[in-house]
Amino acid sequence: MRNFFHCTLLLVAFTFSCTAQEADSVKNVSTDTLRRWYSGNLMPKQKFKPVAFIVPVVLAGYGFAAVYDHGALKQLDVSTKAELQEDHPLFAAHVDDYIQFAPAAAVYALNLSGIKGKHNLFDASMLYATSAAIMGVSTHFVKQGVGRERPNGNGENSFPSGHTASAFMAAEFLHQEYKDVNPWIGYAGYFVATATGTLRMYNNKHWFSDVVAGAGFGIASTKISYLVYPYIKSLFTTKKEGNFTLMPFHQPGNTGLMFSGRF
Repeated sequence: MRNFFHCTLLLVAFTFSCTAQEADSVKNVSTDTLRRWYSGNLMPKQKFKPVAFIVPVVLAGYGFAAVYDHGALKQLDVSTKAELQEDHPLFAAHVDDYIQFAPAAAVYALNLSGIKGKHNLFDASMLYATSAAIMGVSTHFVKQGVGRERPNGNGENSFPSGHTASAFMAAEFLHQEYKDVNPWIGYAGYFVATATGTLRMYNNKHWFSDVVAGAGFGIASTKISYLVYPYIKSLFTTKKEGNFTLMPFHQPGNTGLMFSGRF
């Protein structure tokens, strides 16, 4: 079991390093602007920060390296499977089919209980849907392109783990919504996501590197959605603010009021 526990701890370490990224902040924002953000009329646009994608890129990169490796990384996948099957040959639990959604469900439960996150429920739902679309499309095409056989021999769509990607996508969603409220809420989501990935290996559905890569795909999908959704929403927002000025003027033979504005 030593190899398995070492691998699981490595996955946990990568996950928690993701939450240590610099938090996004909005400075010098008026109370009225904040009110309009949360009423759905405006959304702050986030700047792309390459450092925020280091962890998911490393996780996904490790997975790709293991797929085509014939040395230590390949051996780690094989030995992890062997250890798990030797210790738990009859293990079969399908709780991973459900707990992958638990972090996302927590966002709705917290909102409904009065603990508000970064966005209102409509925007949060759209962000989650955008993340799911990015994750689903990316993992589908990679699965088809790589064609890796599952450890149990049941199919050639093992890489990356879709369940793990879904779980970490939801965990990052929970983290993004509540990191400014209580960071421990986000950490709980990562624990659940890590448990999902571990169960996929116990059920002999995925190799260790499938799970690691799935975590990277999931985290990256949510981060991308938080970057692109404000721009998507702005395309469908018809309400625009205008700046107007009313000022008196006087010139020879003419006096009155001058009205100028930007619509």
